[in-house]
Amino acid sequence: VLLFEVGLESTVAQMLRVGWSSLLVAVIGVVFPFALGWGASAWLLPHESEYVHAFIGATLTATSVGITARVLKDLGKSQTGESRIILGAAVIDDVLGLLILAVVAGIINAADRGVDLSYGAFGLILGKAVLFLVGSLVLGRFVSRRLFVLASRLQARGVLLATGLSFCFLLSFLASVVGLAPIVGAFSAGLILEDVHYKEFKTNEPHSLEELVHPISSFLVPVFFVLMGMRVDLTSFAQPGVLGLAAAITVMAIIGKQFAGLGVITRGVDRITVGIGMVPRGEVGLIFANIGLTLVVAGERIVTPSTFSAVVVMVVCTTL
Repeated sequence: VLLFEVGLESTVAQMLRVGWSSLLVAVIGVVFPFALGWGASAWLLPHESEYVHAFIGATLTATSVGITARVLKDLGKSQTGESRIILGAAVIDDVLGLLILAVVAGIINAADRGVDLSYGAFGLILGKAVLFLVGSLVLGRFVSRRLFVLASRLQARGVLLATGLSFCFLLSFLASVVGLAPIVGAFSAGLILEDVHYKEFKTNEPHSLEELVHPISSFLVPVFFVLMGMRVDLTSFAQPGVLGLAAAITVMAIIGKQFAGLGVITRGVDRITVGIGMVPRGEVGLIFANIGLTLVVAGERIVTPSTFSAVVVMVVCTTL
């Protein structure tokens, strides 16, 4: 529901309009944090497998669209050049981050099944993730319009919300069927659905789908955050190296996004502001961390409680 709501805040059209600056900022803002996160993990956790390093790198790629948008709005700066680049890049950043997470999770799941990773297997996982995302965005726009036109014939209140959530759950289910994280499908569903798709509901539903979903997310999302907090083992911070790991990946997370500011090619835009605007990981980082807890190889969890705690500290610090 959280990723569905994040997707609803953006559209495919907005992604295509953001321009080269946002695209470059997003790409650099994924590549550098991933590499720096992998490097910090390999340096501080030399005894861990490359799966752990890849997961920490993937977690650092995230950017919170919701938190960034809210802060810019509260500052009254949401219409500046820097803000438009940040928000456009953050959406693309999330798409790329979800692709990386899908590939990393796919590789780990393959290893758990005893499948040796080859370039062909890696290409298959990456191709599957890209094909699902692109296919869902292209076919989903075509299907969703007709689905909502059909649903609008039911002259009753609540149909818009029910149809929207059903579409979200359907794409989440399809994502899991092809071996991807369900959040990839949920985010795709949110990106696909635009106001024009449910304009037939205006007579029965005075509110937009985003407004209707908000009360549900307001109830569920805090519960999710509480669960994340409950999974943080405070005693793990007494273990040698945990606070050091948390500090290192936090620094790498901030530096990696500052490199993203170098992608700004628009004149008159402050690169440092763009870099800082890309720093918060927020809810997206927590979702990545939560998925990490479910990944196992040969019956052993990839992410230990101490590693998870360090990642949560990074998410909190970058968000603040």
